[in-house]
Amino acid sequence: MSAEGPAIEVDHLTVSYGTQTVLFDVTLTIERGLLVGVIGPNGGGKSTFIKSILGFVKRDVGAVSILGRQAEKAKGLVAYVPQRGAVDWDFPITVGQVAMMGRYGRIPWWRDPGPVDKRIVDEALEMVRMSDFRDRQIGQLSGGQQQRVFMARALAQGAEVLLLDEPFAGVDAATERAILDVLHTAREAGKTLVVVHHDLATAAEYFDRLALIKKRLYAYGPPEAVLQEDLMAQVYEGRLQVFTRMGESRKEDKEACGGHA
Repeated sequence: MSAEGPAIEVDHLTVSYGTQTVLFDVTLTIERGLLVGVIGPNGGGKSTFIKSILGFVKRDVGAVSILGRQAEKAKGLVAYVPQRGAVDWDFPITVGQVAMMGRYGRIPWWRDPGPVDKRIVDEALEMVRMSDFRDRQIGQLSGGQQQRVFMARALAQGAEVLLLDEPFAGVDAATERAILDVLHTAREAGKTLVVVHHDLATAAEYFDRLALIKKRLYAYGPPEAVLQEDLMAQVYEGRLQVFTRMGESRKEDKEACGGHA
C-alpha cells in the first residue's frame, strides 16, 4: 500500500488520564525509513505516545497523520508490537497462527488465507528467524522468541510503519542483539520503526533518531544531539555515567531509566 507524506506527523498532541495530563503539546515529524527510539524516565509518557498514535488512547487535543493520512484512516499502514506483559501467553495458539493474524485485515471474512498470504507469513517468519518454530505453542517459547513472533505478525500485516513498545525488555544480551538485527532488516526493507526504549546506554548505538519525552517533547534528532548532559540532567533529575558508542560519557538517573513508562 503506497501513501504520501512523512511516516508520522504529530501536531500539538495532548493526552490525559482523568485529571492527569500525561502528554502535553507534543509536535513531531518522523521521516520515512528511520529507526527511532523513544526515551524518557518512568511515567514520562513514552508508551502513551505510541498508543495515542495508534488511537488506543483518546487524544484531548491534537492530530496525528501516518504517511499523509489521518491516523483514523490509516488502517493497514501501521502495525503494533505490544509489551510482552500485555499478551496472554497461555492462549493455545501456534507461532504460525500468530503470524497469520497479521493477514486477517486483508482477507475477506468469507475466505481462508490463500497462497499469497501463506507466502507473506513464511517470509515474515524467515525474517525474524522463527520458521523452525511455526508449529510451536507460543507459551513454550523464550521471551525473545515470543517478541520475534509478534514482530513477524506486524511484518506479515504489510504495514509500512511499525510501533514497538519496549521490545528489548526482559531479554538477555544475545536475544537483544537478535531483535535489533530484525529491526535493522526491516528498516533496510523500507519500513519506519518507532521503538519505546529505556536503556540509555544503548540508545545512541541502536537508533537513527531519538525522541526524548517527559510529558512534553524535550528533543528530537540524532542521538548525539539529544544525549546532551545538561538536557539529560534536566529530564532525569539525577546523574548516572552512561557510555555511548560515540566515545562520550553522559550522566543520568539510573533508576529513572531502568523501568517501564
